[in-house]
Amino acid sequence: MGVTKINLWKTNIFAWLLLLPSLIFLFLFTFYPIAKTIRLSLYQADLATQVPLFIGLDNYSNLMDDAIFWKVMYNNFWFALGTVPTSIALAILMAIFANKALRGTGMVRTAFFYPTMIPMIAVANIWLFIYTPQYGLLSRVMKSFSAGDINWLGSPQMVMWAMVFMVIWKEAGYFMIFYLAGLQNISPDLYESAHVDGVGRWTVFRKITFPLLMPTTLFVTIVALTNSFKLVDHLMIMTKGGPNNASNLLLYYIYETAFSFWDQGVASTLTVVMIAVLLLFAALNFFGLDKKIHYH
Repeated sequence: MGVTKINLWKTNIFAWLLLLPSLIFLFLFTFYPIAKTIRLSLYQADLATQVPLFIGLDNYSNLMDDAIFWKVMYNNFWFALGTVPTSIALAILMAIFANKALRGTGMVRTAFFYPTMIPMIAVANIWLFIYTPQYGLLSRVMKSFSAGDINWLGSPQMVMWAMVFMVIWKEAGYFMIFYLAGLQNISPDLYESAHVDGVGRWTVFRKITFPLLMPTTLFVTIVALTNSFKLVDHLMIMTKGGPNNASNLLLYYIYETAFSFWDQGVASTLTVVMIAVLLLFAALNFFGLDKKIHYH
């Protein structure tokens, strides 16, 4: 019995030693920065204070009265609602088409995935040209149909839709890869049995394909929600959060607060809020969607 315990201890120690390098990096680059950010959010740390001054939860209470903060949160909510479900739905359709393509399968998959390979800065510049009034590609197309010209990036009502459409174009191909892998793990016997029984395509998708893709959907949903809060490169190039904060998102607002206004205390508070929101979304997905998943 003593020898068994010694062997068990050796196995556990060896396992922890193998994990130690990863744990060190996880602590240094994840847990420590989070703890440091939470601590700094309790201080006034701006250009007016040479030494950070402890103010407790004042940064959080002041944030509740900040109209720009609520505008940014509203924007990010609609940005996530516009990009996440549509990107996932489009990714599923693209994956099904690419999986069943009889000819040019590699070309189809490459064409769908190609936008993902382009850096976000380059994508922003491409779509900046497309959205440019009068001279942009979209304006030219609308003029050919005798439609009025729209300043997509200069209109508070249209700028968010323009951002959503661009991000869907960029992200859908990336999510398609995961769904394509999920489709190839589904047994062909299930589809053959359904075909023999005369089951329609929509019923096959609803009863077989989509339920078996739910583990992939859980993963993709969390990634898509995270991306909807961390994609800000395009704002630097296209709108800088304008007009009148109509396209401003939370991470860009954090960047502005930290590096334009040099208010590290409020920026840390905003970062804590963003982490809390992302953890909430992840928890809702894991504890809500995970119960409906059929693992196989």
